[in-house]
Amino acid sequence: MQQVKNGDTVRVNYHGKLTDGSTFDSSEGREPLEFTVGNGQVIKGFDDALVDMKVGDKKTVHIPVDQAYGQRSDEMMMEYPKTEFPADMNPTPGMELHMSDNMGNVFPVVIAEVQDEVVILDANHPLAGEDLIFDIELVSIQ
Repeated sequence: MQQVKNGDTVRVNYHGKLTDGSTFDSSEGREPLEFTVGNGQVIKGFDDALVDMKVGDKKTVHIPVDQAYGQRSDEMMMEYPKTEFPADMNPTPGMELHMSDNMGNVFPVVIAEVQDEVVILDANHPLAGEDLIFDIELVSIQ
């Protein structure tokens, strides 16, 4: 029976949890996730977990932070002038926004703090700094 190797396009069902057992994502109720193994389309630990699996295999993998979204970084925190927000917007901590860089790439940020003149934005991935647990089922190898 065929085993997954780098370069294979696979379809998987998954359930992602934090180490406290809370769910952060799942394919339940959706089409299986499809991606090419080894192409960097998913986090490294998830990619690596698929290698050598066969269709129908299920496994639970513990992915350390360095093979997931990495550590939180102070460099991903930025100050943004309050005057740059639309006049009708009331920035509040926890609010999610989308920004774009000079290249036109759009990325999510979360308002971490609102000060008198600036708003502190957090561009860290929401799962940065977390070890992750995935229950994975290999549905198909294309």
